[in-house]
Amino acid sequence: MISKKIAFFIFCSIAFSATAWAQDVPMLTLKDAVEIALKNNYNIKLSQNNSTIAANNVTLGNAGILPQLAGNFSTSSSRQKTKQTRNDGTVNNINAHNSNNSYGVNLNWTVFDGFNMFATYDQLKTLDTLGAIRLKDTIQTTIANVITTYYDLISQAEQIKALKGAIDISRTQLHYATDKFSVGRASRLDVLNAQVNLNTDTANLVTQYQQFKTIKIQLNQLLIRDLQTDFSVADTILVDDKLTLAEIINSAQLQNPAILSAQINKRLAEINLKQVRSTRYPQVGVTSGYTFSNSTTPAGFTLSQNVHGLNYGLTATINIFDGFNQNRREKNAKIQIDNANISAKQTRLSVEAQINNFFVSYLSGLDLIKLGQANVVIAKKNLDISLEKYKLGNITPLEIREAQRNYLDAQSKFFVAQYQSKLAEVTLKQITSSININ
Repeated sequence: MISKKIAFFIFCSIAFSATAWAQDVPMLTLKDAVEIALKNNYNIKLSQNNSTIAANNVTLGNAGILPQLAGNFSTSSSRQKTKQTRNDGTVNNINAHNSNNSYGVNLNWTVFDGFNMFATYDQLKTLDTLGAIRLKDTIQTTIANVITTYYDLISQAEQIKALKGAIDISRTQLHYATDKFSVGRASRLDVLNAQVNLNTDTANLVTQYQQFKTIKIQLNQLLIRDLQTDFSVADTILVDDKLTLAEIINSAQLQNPAILSAQINKRLAEINLKQVRSTRYPQVGVTSGYTFSNSTTPAGFTLSQNVHGLNYGLTATINIFDGFNQNRREKNAKIQIDNANISAKQTRLSVEAQINNFFVSYLSGLDLIKLGQANVVIAKKNLDISLEKYKLGNITPLEIREAQRNYLDAQSKFFVAQYQSKLAEVTLKQITSSININ
Protein backbone atom coordinates (compact mmCIF):
# COMPACT_ATOMS: atom_id res chain seq x y z
CA MET A 1 0.00 0.00 0.00
CA ILE A 2 1.06 3.57 -0.50
CA SER A 3 2.63 5.31 2.46
CA LYS A 4 -0.02 7.44 4.17
CA LYS A 5 2.50 10.20 4.85
CA ILE A 6 3.45 10.41 1.19
CA ALA A 7 -0.17 10.43 0.12
CA PHE A 8 -0.98 13.12 2.66
CA PHE A 9 1.95 15.25 1.47
CA ILE A 10 0.85 14.98 -2.14
CA PHE A 11 -2.73 15.86 -1.27
CA CYS A 12 -1.69 18.91 0.76
CA SER A 13 0.69 20.15 -1.95
CA ILE A 14 -1.92 19.89 -4.65
CA ALA A 15 -4.61 21.40 -2.45
CA PHE A 16 -2.38 24.31 -1.51
CA SER A 17 -1.46 25.00 -5.12
CA ALA A 18 -5.05 24.75 -6.29
CA THR A 19 -6.23 27.09 -3.53
CA ALA A 20 -3.53 29.66 -4.30
CA TRP A 21 -4.38 29.49 -7.98
CA ALA A 22 -8.15 29.52 -7.71
CA GLN A 23 -8.61 32.21 -5.09
CA ASP A 24 -10.71 35.17 -6.14
CA VAL A 25 -8.24 37.93 -7.04
CA PRO A 26 -8.88 41.03 -9.18
CA MET A 27 -8.10 40.84 -12.87
CA LEU A 28 -5.32 43.11 -14.08
CA THR A 29 -5.69 43.83 -17.79
CA LEU A 30 -2.71 44.77 -19.91
CA LYS A 31 -4.20 48.21 -20.56
CA ASP A 32 -4.62 48.85 -16.83
CA ALA A 33 -1.06 47.68 -16.16
CA VAL A 34 0.35 50.09 -18.76
CA GLU A 35 -1.71 53.00 -17.44
CA ILE A 36 -0.52 52.36 -13.87
CA ALA A 37 3.09 52.19 -15.03
CA LEU A 38 2.81 55.42 -17.02
CA LYS A 39 1.43 57.14 -13.93
CA ASN A 40 3.80 55.75 -11.30
CA ASN A 41 7.04 54.53 -12.87
CA TYR A 42 10.10 56.27 -11.41
CA ASN A 43 12.12 56.23 -14.64
CA ILE A 44 9.33 58.04 -16.45
CA LYS A 45 9.05 60.66 -13.70
CA LEU A 46 12.80 61.30 -13.75
CA SER A 47 12.78 61.57 -17.54
CA GLN A 48 9.80 63.95 -17.41
CA ASN A 49 11.64 66.18 -14.94
CA ASN A 50 14.78 66.21 -17.10
CA SER A 51 12.71 67.05 -20.17
CA THR A 52 11.00 69.89 -18.29
CA ILE A 53 14.39 71.29 -17.23
CA ALA A 54 15.57 71.25 -20.86
CA ALA A 55 12.39 73.05 -21.93
CA ASN A 56 12.77 75.64 -19.16
CA ASN A 57 16.31 76.40 -20.36
CA VAL A 58 15.13 77.54 -23.80
CA THR A 59 15.00 81.29 -23.15
CA LEU A 60 16.61 84.32 -24.79
CA GLY A 61 18.05 85.32 -21.45
CA ASN A 62 19.76 81.96 -20.93
CA ALA A 63 21.28 82.28 -24.41
CA GLY A 64 22.74 85.71 -23.51
CA ILE A 65 20.64 87.69 -26.00
CA LEU A 66 18.88 89.93 -23.48
CA PRO A 67 20.51 92.70 -21.39
CA GLN A 68 21.15 92.40 -17.68
CA LEU A 69 19.89 95.11 -15.36
CA ALA A 70 21.04 95.23 -11.75
CA GLY A 71 20.28 97.54 -8.88
CA ASN A 72 22.98 98.43 -6.35
CA PHE A 73 23.18 100.19 -3.05
CA SER A 74 26.12 100.92 -0.81
CA THR A 75 26.63 102.90 2.37
CA SER A 76 29.62 103.63 4.56
CA SER A 77 30.19 105.72 7.67
CA SER A 78 33.09 106.81 9.85
CA ARG A 79 33.74 108.84 12.99
CA GLN A 80 36.93 110.89 13.03
CA LYS A 81 38.50 113.20 15.55
CA THR A 82 40.53 115.87 13.81
CA LYS A 83 42.93 118.39 15.39
CA GLN A 84 43.78 121.31 13.07
CA THR A 85 46.57 123.80 13.87
CA ARG A 86 46.34 126.86 11.65
CA ASN A 87 49.04 129.30 10.51
CA ASP A 88 48.00 131.83 13.09
CA GLY A 89 48.53 129.31 15.85
CA THR A 90 44.93 128.64 16.58
CA VAL A 91 43.89 125.03 17.23
CA ASN A 92 40.60 123.62 15.99
CA ASN A 93 39.33 120.25 17.31
CA ILE A 94 36.65 118.58 15.16
CA ASN A 95 34.69 115.47 16.06
CA ALA A 96 33.15 114.54 12.68
CA HIS A 97 30.74 111.88 11.51
CA ASN A 98 31.37 111.12 7.82
CA SER A 99 28.90 109.17 5.67
CA ASN A 100 28.62 108.13 2.05
CA ASN A 101 25.52 106.64 0.40
CA SER A 102 25.17 105.48 -3.19
CA TYR A 103 22.41 103.70 -5.08
CA GLY A 104 21.30 103.25 -8.66
CA VAL A 105 20.84 100.84 -11.57
CA ASN A 106 23.38 99.45 -14.03
CA LEU A 107 22.73 98.00 -17.48
CA ASN A 108 25.11 95.57 -19.23
CA TRP A 109 24.26 94.28 -22.69
CA THR A 110 26.38 92.29 -25.08
CA VAL A 111 25.11 93.43 -28.46
CA PHE A 112 27.50 91.36 -30.58
CA ASP A 113 29.57 88.27 -29.69
CA GLY A 114 30.32 86.74 -33.05
CA PHE A 115 26.82 85.22 -33.27
CA ASN A 116 27.59 82.97 -30.30
CA MET A 117 24.36 83.95 -28.54
CA PHE A 118 22.27 82.78 -31.48
CA ALA A 119 24.21 79.52 -31.70
CA THR A 120 23.64 79.02 -27.97
CA TYR A 121 19.91 79.59 -28.37
CA ASP A 122 19.87 77.02 -31.17
CA GLN A 123 21.78 74.65 -28.90
CA LEU A 124 19.21 75.05 -26.11
CA LYS A 125 16.34 74.29 -28.50
CA THR A 126 18.18 71.23 -29.80
CA LEU A 127 18.78 69.96 -26.26
CA ASP A 128 15.06 70.42 -25.57
CA THR A 129 14.28 68.24 -28.59
CA LEU A 130 16.76 65.64 -27.35
CA GLY A 131 15.08 65.65 -23.94
CA ALA A 132 11.69 65.02 -25.54
CA ILE A 133 13.11 62.09 -27.52
CA ARG A 134 14.64 60.59 -24.38
CA LEU A 135 11.33 60.96 -22.55
CA LYS A 136 9.48 59.16 -25.34
CA ASP A 137 12.14 56.44 -25.36
CA THR A 138 11.76 55.97 -21.60
CA ILE A 139 7.99 55.71 -21.96
CA GLN A 140 8.27 53.19 -24.80
CA THR A 141 10.83 51.14 -22.87
CA THR A 142 8.63 51.08 -19.79
CA ILE A 143 5.58 50.03 -21.81
CA ALA A 144 7.62 47.30 -23.51
CA ASN A 145 8.84 46.00 -20.15
CA VAL A 146 5.30 45.92 -18.79
CA ILE A 147 3.96 44.13 -21.87
CA THR A 148 6.69 41.49 -21.99
CA THR A 149 6.43 40.84 -18.25
CA TYR A 150 2.63 40.61 -18.48
CA TYR A 151 2.79 38.09 -21.32
CA ASP A 152 5.50 36.19 -19.49
CA LEU A 153 2.99 35.82 -16.65
CA ILE A 154 0.40 34.49 -19.10
CA SER A 155 2.93 31.98 -20.45
CA GLN A 156 3.84 30.88 -16.93
CA ALA A 157 0.15 30.59 -16.02
CA GLU A 158 -0.42 28.33 -19.03
CA GLN A 159 2.50 26.20 -17.88
CA ILE A 160 0.80 25.90 -14.49
CA LYS A 161 -2.41 24.75 -16.14
CA ALA A 162 -0.48 22.16 -18.15
CA LEU A 163 1.26 20.85 -15.04
CA LYS A 164 -2.04 20.63 -13.17
CA GLY A 165 -3.34 18.59 -16.08
CA ALA A 166 -0.25 16.39 -15.81
CA ILE A 167 -0.97 15.83 -12.12
CA ASP A 168 -4.53 14.80 -12.94
CA ILE A 169 -3.17 12.28 -15.45
CA SER A 170 -0.59 11.02 -12.95
CA ARG A 171 -3.30 10.61 -10.33
CA THR A 172 -5.39 8.67 -12.86
CA GLN A 173 -2.38 6.50 -13.66
CA LEU A 174 -1.81 5.91 -9.95
CA HIS A 175 -5.49 5.03 -9.54
CA TYR A 176 -5.30 2.52 -12.41
CA ALA A 177 -2.06 1.02 -11.05
CA THR A 178 -3.54 0.68 -7.56
CA ASP A 179 -6.70 -0.99 -8.88
CA LYS A 180 -4.69 -3.40 -11.03
CA PHE A 181 -2.39 -4.19 -8.12
CA SER A 182 -5.34 -4.94 -5.85
CA VAL A 183 -6.58 -7.62 -8.28
CA GLY A 184 -3.12 -8.99 -9.03
CA ARG A 185 -2.81 -7.61 -12.58
CA ALA A 186 0.13 -5.27 -11.76
CA SER A 187 3.17 -5.40 -9.56
CA ARG A 188 3.89 -3.18 -6.61
CA LEU A 189 6.69 -1.65 -8.70
CA ASP A 190 4.09 -0.23 -11.11
CA VAL A 191 2.29 1.42 -8.20
CA LEU A 192 5.51 2.88 -6.82
CA ASN A 193 6.49 4.19 -10.26
CA ALA A 194 3.10 5.86 -10.59
CA GLN A 195 3.57 7.33 -7.12
CA VAL A 196 6.99 8.72 -8.06
CA ASN A 197 5.55 10.26 -11.23
CA LEU A 198 2.83 11.99 -9.21
CA ASN A 199 5.39 13.28 -6.70
CA THR A 200 7.58 14.59 -9.52
CA ASP A 201 4.71 16.36 -11.24
CA THR A 202 3.62 17.91 -7.95
CA ALA A 203 7.14 19.18 -7.27
CA ASN A 204 7.27 20.65 -10.77
CA LEU A 205 3.98 22.44 -10.14
CA VAL A 206 5.25 23.94 -6.88
CA THR A 207 8.39 25.15 -8.68
CA GLN A 208 6.27 26.62 -11.46
CA TYR A 209 4.14 28.48 -8.90
CA GLN A 210 7.31 29.95 -7.44
CA GLN A 211 8.41 31.16 -10.87
CA PHE A 212 4.97 32.66 -11.49
CA LYS A 213 5.04 34.57 -8.19
CA THR A 214 8.55 35.86 -8.91
CA ILE A 215 7.46 37.35 -12.22
CA LYS A 216 4.35 38.78 -10.56
CA ILE A 217 6.63 40.62 -8.11
CA GLN A 218 8.62 41.98 -11.07
CA LEU A 219 5.45 43.36 -12.64
CA ASN A 220 4.39 44.98 -9.36
CA GLN A 221 7.83 46.58 -9.19
CA LEU A 222 7.38 48.04 -12.69
CA LEU A 223 4.00 49.41 -11.62
CA ILE A 224 5.52 50.92 -8.45
CA ARG A 225 3.06 49.40 -6.02
CA ASP A 226 3.10 46.95 -3.12
CA LEU A 227 5.17 44.00 -4.30
CA GLN A 228 2.75 41.57 -2.66
CA THR A 229 -0.30 42.94 -4.50
CA ASP A 230 -2.17 39.92 -5.84
CA PHE A 231 -3.90 39.86 -9.20
CA SER A 232 -4.78 37.58 -12.07
CA VAL A 233 -3.94 38.03 -15.75
CA ALA A 234 -5.56 37.22 -19.05
CA ASP A 235 -5.12 33.77 -20.58
CA THR A 236 -4.40 34.59 -24.23
CA ILE A 237 -1.32 35.74 -26.11
CA LEU A 238 -2.23 37.36 -29.42
CA VAL A 239 0.67 37.95 -31.80
CA ASP A 240 0.49 40.56 -34.55
CA ASP A 241 1.45 38.56 -37.65
CA LYS A 242 1.28 41.50 -40.07
CA LEU A 243 4.75 43.00 -39.48
CA THR A 244 7.04 43.38 -42.50
CA LEU A 245 10.79 43.92 -42.44
CA ALA A 246 10.81 46.82 -44.93
CA GLU A 247 8.19 48.82 -43.04
CA ILE A 248 9.98 48.30 -39.72
CA ILE A 249 13.33 49.49 -41.13
CA ASN A 250 11.71 52.54 -42.77
CA SER A 251 9.89 53.44 -39.54
CA ALA A 252 13.09 53.05 -37.55
CA GLN A 253 14.89 55.60 -39.76
CA LEU A 254 12.25 58.18 -38.82
CA GLN A 255 11.33 57.23 -35.24
CA ASN A 256 14.04 55.15 -33.58
CA PRO A 257 15.29 57.07 -30.49
CA ALA A 258 18.92 55.98 -30.94
CA ILE A 259 18.99 57.12 -34.58
CA LEU A 260 17.26 60.40 -33.78
CA SER A 261 19.61 61.04 -30.85
CA ALA A 262 22.63 60.41 -33.09
CA GLN A 263 21.31 62.94 -35.61
CA ILE A 264 20.78 65.49 -32.85
CA ASN A 265 24.29 64.90 -31.50
CA LYS A 266 25.59 65.66 -35.00
CA ARG A 267 23.61 68.91 -34.95
CA LEU A 268 25.03 69.78 -31.53
CA ALA A 269 28.56 69.20 -32.86
CA GLU A 270 27.87 71.62 -35.73
CA ILE A 271 26.55 74.22 -33.29
CA ASN A 272 29.66 73.78 -31.17
CA LEU A 273 31.81 74.68 -34.18
CA LYS A 274 29.82 77.92 -34.59
CA GLN A 275 30.37 78.73 -30.92
CA VAL A 276 34.11 78.13 -31.24
CA ARG A 277 34.35 80.29 -34.37
CA SER A 278 32.50 83.14 -32.67
CA THR A 279 35.61 84.08 -30.67
CA ARG A 280 37.28 85.21 -33.93
CA TYR A 281 34.90 88.18 -34.02
CA PRO A 282 34.90 91.27 -31.81
CA GLN A 283 32.88 91.19 -28.60
CA VAL A 284 30.86 94.40 -28.31
CA GLY A 285 28.85 95.53 -25.31
CA VAL A 286 27.16 98.61 -24.01
CA THR A 287 26.94 99.74 -20.42
CA SER A 288 24.71 102.30 -18.83
CA GLY A 289 23.39 103.29 -15.45
CA TYR A 290 21.90 105.96 -13.29
CA THR A 291 23.41 106.66 -9.88
CA PHE A 292 22.39 108.67 -6.85
CA SER A 293 24.97 109.46 -4.16
CA ASN A 294 25.30 111.75 -1.19
CA SER A 295 28.13 112.24 1.27
CA THR A 296 28.86 114.31 4.35
CA THR A 297 32.37 115.30 5.46
CA PRO A 298 32.21 117.89 8.30
CA ALA A 299 35.97 118.06 8.51
CA GLY A 300 36.47 118.78 4.80
CA PHE A 301 36.16 121.87 2.71
CA THR A 302 32.76 120.62 1.52
CA LEU A 303 30.35 119.71 4.28
CA SER A 304 28.02 117.64 2.08
CA GLN A 305 27.66 116.64 -1.53
CA ASN A 306 24.75 115.15 -3.56
CA VAL A 307 25.33 113.71 -7.02
CA HIS A 308 22.99 111.99 -9.47
CA GLY A 309 23.22 111.36 -13.16
CA LEU A 310 23.43 109.00 -16.12
CA ASN A 311 26.53 107.11 -17.19
CA TYR A 312 26.99 105.12 -20.39
CA GLY A 313 29.73 103.57 -22.43
CA LEU A 314 30.80 101.10 -25.06
CA THR A 315 33.22 98.19 -24.68
CA ALA A 316 34.83 96.12 -27.42
CA THR A 317 37.43 93.38 -27.37
CA ILE A 318 38.92 91.21 -30.10
CA ASN A 319 41.18 88.21 -29.94
CA ILE A 320 44.37 89.11 -31.75
CA PHE A 321 46.60 86.21 -30.74
CA ASP A 322 46.01 83.42 -28.22
CA GLY A 323 48.89 81.08 -28.90
CA PHE A 324 47.15 79.36 -31.85
CA ASN A 325 44.51 77.94 -29.50
CA GLN A 326 41.72 79.26 -31.72
CA ASN A 327 42.91 77.11 -34.63
CA ARG A 328 43.27 74.10 -32.34
CA ARG A 329 39.73 74.45 -30.98
CA GLU A 330 38.25 74.77 -34.47
CA LYS A 331 40.13 71.69 -35.71
CA ASN A 332 38.89 69.66 -32.74
CA ALA A 333 35.32 70.90 -33.31
CA LYS A 334 35.49 69.71 -36.92
CA ILE A 335 36.75 66.31 -35.77
CA GLN A 336 33.83 66.11 -33.35
CA ILE A 337 31.45 66.66 -36.29
CA ASP A 338 33.18 63.85 -38.16
CA ASN A 339 32.87 61.61 -35.09
CA ALA A 340 29.17 62.45 -34.86
CA ASN A 341 28.72 61.44 -38.52
CA ILE A 342 30.51 58.15 -37.92
CA SER A 343 28.47 57.51 -34.77
CA ALA A 344 25.21 58.19 -36.64
CA LYS A 345 26.13 55.68 -39.35
CA GLN A 346 27.22 53.14 -36.75
CA THR A 347 23.96 53.59 -34.82
CA ARG A 348 21.87 53.20 -37.97
CA LEU A 349 23.69 49.96 -38.88
CA SER A 350 23.37 48.64 -35.34
CA VAL A 351 19.63 49.33 -35.27
CA GLU A 352 19.12 47.62 -38.64
CA ALA A 353 21.07 44.58 -37.42
CA GLN A 354 18.95 44.48 -34.27
CA ILE A 355 15.78 44.69 -36.36
CA ASN A 356 16.90 41.85 -38.64
CA ASN A 357 17.78 39.61 -35.70
CA PHE A 358 14.47 40.13 -33.94
CA PHE A 359 12.54 39.78 -37.19
CA VAL A 360 14.10 36.34 -37.71
CA SER A 361 13.03 35.42 -34.17
CA TYR A 362 9.57 36.85 -34.89
CA LEU A 363 9.10 34.79 -38.07
CA SER A 364 10.44 31.59 -36.54
CA GLY A 365 8.13 32.14 -33.57
CA LEU A 366 5.12 32.40 -35.89
CA ASP A 367 6.13 29.15 -37.63
CA LEU A 368 6.67 27.40 -34.29
CA ILE A 369 3.23 28.53 -33.07
CA LYS A 370 1.55 26.84 -36.03
CA LEU A 371 3.65 23.71 -35.61
CA GLY A 372 3.15 23.74 -31.84
CA GLN A 373 -0.63 23.88 -32.13
CA ALA A 374 -0.62 20.80 -34.35
CA ASN A 375 1.79 18.97 -32.05
CA VAL A 376 -0.35 19.68 -28.97
CA VAL A 377 -3.41 18.19 -30.68
CA ILE A 378 -1.50 15.11 -31.83
CA ALA A 379 0.22 14.60 -28.46
CA LYS A 380 -3.13 14.88 -26.65
CA LYS A 381 -4.71 12.23 -28.87
CA ASN A 382 -1.71 9.97 -28.33
CA LEU A 383 -1.93 10.45 -24.56
CA ASP A 384 -5.67 9.65 -24.50
CA ILE A 385 -5.09 6.48 -26.50
CA SER A 386 -2.16 5.51 -24.26
CA LEU A 387 -4.22 6.01 -21.11
CA GLU A 388 -6.93 3.76 -22.46
CA LYS A 389 -4.38 1.12 -23.43
CA TYR A 390 -2.75 1.35 -20.00
CA LYS A 391 -6.14 0.90 -18.36
CA LEU A 392 -6.57 -2.30 -20.38
CA GLY A 393 -3.02 -3.40 -19.62
CA ASN A 394 -1.77 -3.25 -23.20
CA ILE A 395 1.20 -0.90 -22.58
CA THR A 396 3.77 -0.49 -19.82
CA PRO A 397 3.98 2.36 -17.27
CA LEU A 398 7.07 3.66 -19.06
CA GLU A 399 5.12 4.00 -22.28
CA ILE A 400 2.29 5.91 -20.64
CA ARG A 401 4.83 8.17 -18.92
CA GLU A 402 6.52 8.82 -22.26
CA ALA A 403 3.19 9.79 -23.82
CA GLN A 404 2.57 12.12 -20.90
CA ARG A 405 6.00 13.72 -21.28
CA ASN A 406 5.45 14.22 -25.00
CA TYR A 407 2.19 16.03 -24.30
CA LEU A 408 3.77 18.28 -21.68
CA ASP A 409 6.73 18.97 -23.95
CA ALA A 410 4.41 19.89 -26.84
CA GLN A 411 2.47 22.29 -24.61
CA SER A 412 5.64 23.83 -23.22
CA LYS A 413 7.14 24.41 -26.67
CA PHE A 414 3.88 25.94 -27.86
CA PHE A 415 3.81 28.38 -24.93
CA VAL A 416 7.47 29.27 -25.45
CA ALA A 417 6.89 29.86 -29.19
CA GLN A 418 3.99 32.20 -28.40
CA TYR A 419 6.03 34.20 -25.91
CA GLN A 420 9.11 34.26 -28.17
CA SER A 421 7.13 35.64 -31.08
CA LYS A 422 5.31 38.17 -28.88
CA LEU A 423 8.59 39.31 -27.32
CA ALA A 424 10.10 39.83 -30.78
CA GLU A 425 6.99 41.72 -31.91
CA VAL A 426 7.04 44.05 -28.91
CA THR A 427 10.78 44.67 -29.29
CA LEU A 428 10.40 45.54 -32.98
CA LYS A 429 7.65 48.00 -32.15
CA GLN A 430 9.75 49.46 -29.35
CA ILE A 431 12.63 50.00 -31.78
CA THR A 432 10.30 52.00 -34.02
CA SER A 433 8.59 53.78 -31.09
CA SER A 434 5.23 52.47 -32.25
CA ILE A 435 3.97 50.54 -29.23
CA ASN A 436 0.34 51.28 -28.49
CA ILE A 437 -2.33 49.66 -26.32
CA ASN A 438 -5.81 49.70 -27.76
